Amino acid sequence: MMGPAHSLSGAAAWLGVGAAAAGVGHPMPWPVLVIGALICAGAALAPDLDHKSATISRSFGPLSRILCGIIDQLSHAVYKATRAKGDPRRNGGHRTLTHTALWAVLIGAGASALAVAGGRWAVLGILFVHMVLAVEGLLWRAARTSSDVLVWLLGATSAWILAGILDRPGNGSTWLFTGTGQEYLWLGLPIVLGALVHDIGDALTVSGCPILWPLPIARKRWYPLGPPKAMRFRAGSRVEVKVLMPAFMLLGGVGGLGALDLF
Repeated sequence: MMGPAHSLSGAAAWLGVGAAAAGVGHPMPWPVLVIGALICAGAALAPDLDHKSATISRSFGPLSRILCGIIDQLSHAVYKATRAKGDPRRNGGHRTLTHTALWAVLIGAGASALAVAGGRWAVLGILFVHMVLAVEGLLWRAARTSSDVLVWLLGATSAWILAGILDRPGNGSTWLFTGTGQEYLWLGLPIVLGALVHDIGDALTVSGCPILWPLPIARKRWYPLGPPKAMRFRAGSRVEVKVLMPAFMLLGGVGGLGALDLF
C-alpha cells in the first residue's frame, strides 16, 4: 500500500485498540488515545525505510534518504545471508527485514527502552519523529505542497505540546506501567502496532509480505504471506484509494467514539 493508506490504517488500528480497552473496562486516558493514534499513524510508514522512494525517505531531507539507503543495503544483506533454497534472488532489500513481525517488536522495544532511559528529551525525540511522519501520511496533500521546514516545525511544536499534556498527572505517562521509572514505557506499543499494520496492509497487495521471517514456510524463509491472489490488489490502485482508505476512516471514527464511550 501507499503511505497515506498505511497511516490511516495505523491510526484506525490504535483507535480500535482504544475501543477494545474501553469495552473491557480499562479505557485509555484521552491523551493516550490521541497521541497513540498519531504515533501509530507515523509508525505505519516506518517499515518502508528500506525503500528509497517511499514517503519516509522524503520526510527528513537528506538524513532520511541516506538512512533509507543504509537500511535497504542492510536488509538486502540479511536477505542474502538467510534466504532458503526456495527464496528467489533479488537486487534490493525492499519488503524484507523491515517488513517482519520480528523487526516491529524490536523497534517497539527499542523505543520503549529509549523513552525510559532517556527521559523527557528521548520522549520528545520519539514524538517529533512520529508527528512528522503522521503529518506526511495523514495530511499528505498539504505536506507535499509545503516546505519540509514547515512540516518539521509542526512536528516539533506538536511533540512539545503533547509531551506537556502527557506529563500532567492522570494523563497517561504511566498508562499500563505504573512502577517507578516506567513512565512512557507504553510508547513502544503503538510503534509495534503501526509496523504490524503496515505489514498486513502490504500482505494484501500483489507481492505479499514476509511477516513471519525467519520461520520456514514451503521451503522459504521469506515466504510472502497474503490472501489468495484473486483477492490481492496493486499498491495505489482504485481498491486502495476508493475502498480501503474510506473504510479506514470509517473504522477509525467508530473506534474513536467507542474508546471515548460516546456510543
